[in-house]
Amino acid sequence: MRPTVGGGDIWGWYAWPIADRSKHRNSMIQPPLQRLEELGLNACAAPGQLLYDGWVLRFTPGQVKRARSVNAVYPSTLPLREKIACCEDLYRSRGLPAVFRVTAFSEPPELDAALDALGYARVEATAVETAPIDPTRLLRSDARALALPEWVEAIGNLRGSPAQERAQHLRRLEVLPLPLCALALHQNHCCVATGLAVVEGGWAGLFDIAVDGALRRQGLGLRMVNGLLHAAWELGARQAYLQVGSDNGAARSLYARFGFAQRYPYWYRCRPA
Repeated sequence: MRPTVGGGDIWGWYAWPIADRSKHRNSMIQPPLQRLEELGLNACAAPGQLLYDGWVLRFTPGQVKRARSVNAVYPSTLPLREKIACCEDLYRSRGLPAVFRVTAFSEPPELDAALDALGYARVEATAVETAPIDPTRLLRSDARALALPEWVEAIGNLRGSPAQERAQHLRRLEVLPLPLCALALHQNHCCVATGLAVVEGGWAGLFDIAVDGALRRQGLGLRMVNGLLHAAWELGARQAYLQVGSDNGAARSLYARFGFAQRYPYWYRCRPA
């Protein structure tokens, strides 16, 4: 039997006709790609970061590279090799490897080739996807909002995160100056899925969508995205974006049910360990 939410068949409900998806994508106001970059950076702003000649440098230790990488967002004035060397020194002084997050519109355009020439490998290709939020296509949500400390523990348990990473995650979210909603799904009084919506300027970023590994392919991810879009709409968002591994076909197929489509890719450059 296929899973349902509020009495509706969640698989059939989200099988958007291709024509409808195109109509909704074309009708939404598409921001410049650099603005989407800003939205994503703001939604996961690290407590400690520097602005260096148009680049945003983040230094939060942990597995998440976007919290400990160089983001070359704005035009530069300094010589490129000088800037790369300076970044390497800054990260080395903090006991971190230098990691660069790169897009096709990173500044300057020759950054990716320069890093490749210096031996930085290209890893973790990621798609930034967007979709309009259409409340008429959302089912009643059964996701529950949690206080941040409880939610961080819930996602930490799903991911097996160490205590230090949980504390850093909580600290980052508690000081974030943007509206957000942290959701969880429960079965038999246990948390089985989590997700986070962060809203800025009519856009909602969907983050930290995690599902119990023993309960995959049971509709939990679909229910969580449905709940996040509900919460985002209530917070004033009318469009949504997310970041997903380019090779994660299962997740991208799930997001496509809500009309998500790629706007641009990004990737990381780092030296082999």
